[in-house]
Order: sequence, then structure tokens, then C-alpha cells
Amino acid sequence: MYPGNRRRYAVRLVVVLILFSLVPVSAFVRDEGMYAPDQISRLPLKKRGLKIDPSELYDPSKPTISDAIVRVNIPTGGFGTGEFVSADGLVLTNHHVGFDALVEASTSDNDLGDKGYSATSRVNELPAKGYTIILTKRVENVTAKVLQGTESLSDEAREARIAANIAVLERAEKANRPGSQISVQELNEGFFYYLYETETIKDVRIAYAPPKSIGFFGGDPDNFEWTRHTGDFTFLRPYVAPDGTFAEYSPDNVPYKPKRHLKISLEGVDEGEFVMVMGYPGGTTRFRESATIEYAQNVNFPYIAEYVKTRSETWSRIAEEQPERAVELQAEIFNLNNAEKLYSGNVEAMKRANVVEQRREQERALAKWIDSDPGRKARYGDLFEKIDRLTTTFYRDSKRDRALSIFPSGATTKAFAAAYAAMASAGQRPAAGPEDKKKRETAVKAAFEGWDPVFETEMIRFFLRKIDELPDGQRFAHLDSLLGDKKGKERRAAESELASKIVDAFDTPGKVLAIYDMSLEQIEQKYPDISGLVFALQESKAHIADRAGLFEEEIAPLRLKYRQALAEWKNAEPYPDANSTLRFSFGNVKGYSPREAVTYHPFTTLAGVLEKDTGIEPFDVPDKLKELFKKGDFGVYGEQGSLPVNFLSDTDIIGGNSGSPVLNGRGEQVGLVFDGNYEGLGNDMFFNPARGRTISVDIRYVLFLTEKFGDSGWLLNEMEIRKPKGKK
Repeated sequence: MYPGNRRRYAVRLVVVLILFSLVPVSAFVRDEGMYAPDQISRLPLKKRGLKIDPSELYDPSKPTISDAIVRVNIPTGGFGTGEFVSADGLVLTNHHVGFDALVEASTSDNDLGDKGYSATSRVNELPAKGYTIILTKRVENVTAKVLQGTESLSDEAREARIAANIAVLERAEKANRPGSQISVQELNEGFFYYLYETETIKDVRIAYAPPKSIGFFGGDPDNFEWTRHTGDFTFLRPYVAPDGTFAEYSPDNVPYKPKRHLKISLEGVDEGEFVMVMGYPGGTTRFRESATIEYAQNVNFPYIAEYVKTRSETWSRIAEEQPERAVELQAEIFNLNNAEKLYSGNVEAMKRANVVEQRREQERALAKWIDSDPGRKARYGDLFEKIDRLTTTFYRDSKRDRALSIFPSGATTKAFAAAYAAMASAGQRPAAGPEDKKKRETAVKAAFEGWDPVFETEMIRFFLRKIDELPDGQRFAHLDSLLGDKKGKERRAAESELASKIVDAFDTPGKVLAIYDMSLEQIEQKYPDISGLVFALQESKAHIADRAGLFEEEIAPLRLKYRQALAEWKNAEPYPDANSTLRFSFGNVKGYSPREAVTYHPFTTLAGVLEKDTGIEPFDVPDKLKELFKKGDFGVYGEQGSLPVNFLSDTDIIGGNSGSPVLNGRGEQVGLVFDGNYEGLGNDMFFNPARGRTISVDIRYVLFLTEKFGDSGWLLNEMEIRKPKGKK
């Protein structure tokens, strides 16, 4: 389940391995960093405020806090983090992580995504269809084992030896640990190799989820913004067979008993207090060369932002015109709106922080350091000359490559993508037997699941328009020829006509399957314009893929050398880039200044929720919550006549950390991560300590809502909750 590829290029880590044996612990410690579990013991956490032994956080030889942290996989392909908060397997995660399950269980007259869900007992906990929970049993840095015997080998021999070493490691681990999933993954072009041992729970259920008006309070206007007032949480529970095996859903299954669960503290946190986060951050590339960062900022992120915005606007229009589909589409629209703000925010944050120029300055300083010593020149040579030459050539056609690479897309232009696959294989596919035809028919029919002709038409129009926006020198000549010399409105009209023609031609699985029975000549005769476009795209895509493959093969060892040189220059052991596996981050509760003359306090309260109330989604406060506020009925969760809601910290997180616990110095849960701030975006490529912040739900708001608002206090009876002195 973990991303990562084994490259075909050489890997050289001798310098780094020597460096790691010499680096003092204090040399690499910064608040920035999503550290691998094995690095925790070498962090000076006691000096920062840790009150327990670091071995209580991670130690594969005994149950530790890390055993309470899980990955929650969503059937649509996303994931988040969760944590066990009871001995009976109760898992706390984000509302937006569990939202798809609520939508899947909804009907047009029973919208659980809007209403939320509250089980009155374990008997009626709601199946979260397709959800799984990943348990991480062990994380081990196996870099030395993977590279054993490679020091003096040629590139091809080294590659083969690395592959063989990985195979031996995985085979031995699988033999010794039946039932576990074993994976050795390469990180940062081979700077690290890590082994992951995991297990998968297949039966997951919802115990309590607040209504959307709480779990997604503030909606898109507040997304990535501070101040926040969101109760973004949900309780899940994984189940296993009575014999403890990880079985599919069955009414006979029983709650999973975790090795470790978190304790809860109601003491809250103070400004400046030390806090920690453990979770599953998705992916970062923080050590890339400046040209790649520039490409992300100026080409890739803007394209993705516009792409997902078009998808969201189209689905929103469809939901408005077809109210019966609104419930079905709400999760998709939510995810797309989130992605659009994320990628557009990435661009703004990177430009504001001048990240590209900062990285160029770093490269110039590093090059000067290399040139100042003969030994370093021998190791790193003309590193930056080679990087510049490769990136200049590769990114020359970057806008064209980006526009053509995902058109047609199986995610958005489903029918055309299926027809494209059928046409692209014409003249080169072998005769299909009955079994092959059956598989083909199943695949094509699956492509039409959820297909919408209006959506597909709009997305084809989007791709055609983006191709027309390409600059001179990067034009897609075939489409220009096909649509003539039309410009402006005439070009848009021609694109719309072509999009409609494509959708009408392939609006049923049968029409797509019929292509497989045609010869190349028959296809060209029946679909002259469409087939011409397909074959031109096919040729361009093949060229793009070949160039990308060659670039990756040539740039990867240079990126590895770049990272080695950085580590040697800084005399610092780095943290691995995030790759959706268990990581640790630490920092302090802290506000920030988003711009001149503005300072943000790090806490919000229920009073602020009521201040934002308009009665209209997404600022529609439920009447019961208003009544509780009016009465001051906060129970043991209140503080100084109010109720804490959200807080900020400068811990280092990214997508995937959603649902991660925020822990105090005693290792007790005090909050629940659910977002980052707008000014801190772009953090997959850089970390902004001055403005990057983690936004979390105060655990007291979670428990207050569960007990007082949701009438699900029976769940709290399972938890170990430490109350401040004087509170009953």
C-alpha cells in the first residue's frame, strides 16, 4: 500500500553512511521534519518538554504509543490517520476521513452526511463500506542491508544486487511473520531504504459522527483558514473474527483489541507548550532541485488547481440540476474543493516565500562549498552543471507535456478513455479468446459506472481548451489542424462540437466494445476525426513517457548526490521525505502573523462558533449547540466560562495527517489534527516555520460534542480520561 518505486539507476550511499556515523544528535534536530520512528530516540525531546521516556513513543520490542496510531484507508483511494482511544478498539479520526462512509450509507431521504450518525450501542455501529485500517507493527531502516555488497559494483550489477538484497529481505521477513504485509521501500532516490511490517483490518464501522454543520462547520470559506471553529471528528471501530483473524464484515465479528490505546487529558494546552504529532503524512519532495520546484509552482500546481476546480464546478452544477444526485455527489465535491484550494494555495505560498530563488541561492552556496575542496570536487564534480542541463531540456516543453499527459483521463473522461484504449491497441492486439473478451467486457462496463455525459463533455472541453492555451513552440499541431485556424469564441465552439461528437460516439459500453472488432482501417473510416486525434495523442503520449522515463533515470542519481552533498555540507542527518508511512513531528502551541500588523492568537472557543452563525450552510450552528452555549452547559470540558474549540501548533504535517493525535509531553491526547493553514501551504516542497501551522480540534470539544450534543456519552466510558484537579 505504500508508494515508492525501485529505480533502475545506481545508488551510492558510502559517503552518507560514513556521515551518519559521525553526526552528533543535535546537528539535525529542527522543528521541521516528519521523522521516521527509528529516529525518535535520537531527538532531544526531553529538552523540549517530553516527560516520558522516548522509548514509550516507539519501540518495536514492546507496545508503545505508536501502536495506537493507525492509517485509515478510504475506498475512493484517499486515506487519513486515526488512533485507538480505548481498549475495545475505538478509533478517533476526522469527520472528513469518515465522510465517504456516511455518504455511501445514505439515501436520498436519509442523508447521513448531513445529519451525522450516532450508534446507541455496538450492535448498531454502522458499517463503513470499503474502509480498512492499517496497523504498523514495525518500521526499520534497512539501508545498510540493501546496499550490502554494492560498493564496488558497476551500475547494472549494483542495480541487480540491490534488487536481490531487497528480495531476500522481504522473503525472509514474510516467512518469519505470517499474516503481516512486508514491504521494503526506497526513499529519496535511494538515500534511504525502509522496511515496513503492517497488518490490515477489513471490517470498520462508524460509532459516532456529528452532523455536517459541526464536522464541516465553515465549509470551503474557512478551509485552510484561521480562525477555525470546526468539530472535525468521527469515531470508528474495527472488528475482527472471533478467533482474532482479520475477516471481512460479519455480524459475528468482535471489536479489535489493540496492543496500546491513547490516554486522554482534559487539561488542555497553553501557548508555547510542547506538543507532538504521530500520523501518516502523504508525500513530500523537500530536497528537489530548483528547476523542479519552479515547474511545480508555475506549471504543475496551477494546472491541477484549474483541473479540479473544473471538475468541482461541473459536478456542483449537475447536483443543482439533478437534486436526486446531490447526496451521492457531496463527498466528491467536498474533496475537489479542498484540492482546488490546496493547489492554488501552494502556488501563492511558494511565490510569497520566494521558494524558487531561495533554493537557487542554496544551490549556489552548495556549489561554492563543493568547489572549495578537491575531495568534495572529486565526489560531486559537475553536479549542478548536469542537473541544469537535464532540467533545462526536460522542462522546455513542460506545459505541453502537462496538457497532453492525462487526456483522456480514466478518472474524468471515462468513456473516451475506454474508447482511446480500444483504438490505441488496434492493429497490434492478438486475437482474443472467450476469457479475454469477458475480461474486456467487464473492464469497459466498469469504466461506465458513475459515467455522466454532461460531466464528460465538460471535461473534454476543458482539456481541449488547455491545449489551445499552449504557447508557441509547444503547440499540439494535430488539434490545430483539426480545428482549423479558429480563435477565441470560434475555437471554443469548435471544441464544444468535437467534445459532443466524442461523447455521442461512445455513450454506451457496447459502442466501445465494438471497436475491438474493427480493423484499423474500419476505425479510421467510421471515426475519422476522433481516431486521428487518438492516434496523434498516442504518439505524443509515448514520446512524453519516453522522455520522462529517461529524465527520471538520469536525474535520480544526481538528486541522490545533491542530497548527499547537502547532508555533508550541513553535517546533518536528514529526515526522509514523507511516503504515507508512520511519522513523528514535534513543536509548540503557537500563533502566527499572516501579514503586516496582524497577529493570530492560537486558540478559538465556542463563542466564536456562535459569532460566525448565519443560519445558512456552512455557517449554520445547530439549535441544540446554541442552547448548550446559552446555558453554559459545558460539563467538565469548559474553561473559564467558555469551551475550547480549535488550536494551532507549529508541528510539521501534510495531507494524510488528517486525524492524527496531538499529544502533550506525557503522551496524552489533547487534540486532533484536521487541517493546515493557508499561509503554510506548499509544504510538500518546503516548510515555513514562521507561518506554517497545524490546526487541531481541542479534545475537550470532541468529548463535549460526543456527550452533550450527540448523546453518545457511552463511548466516553471506554476511554481513559484524566481530568484536571478539582473537576469531577
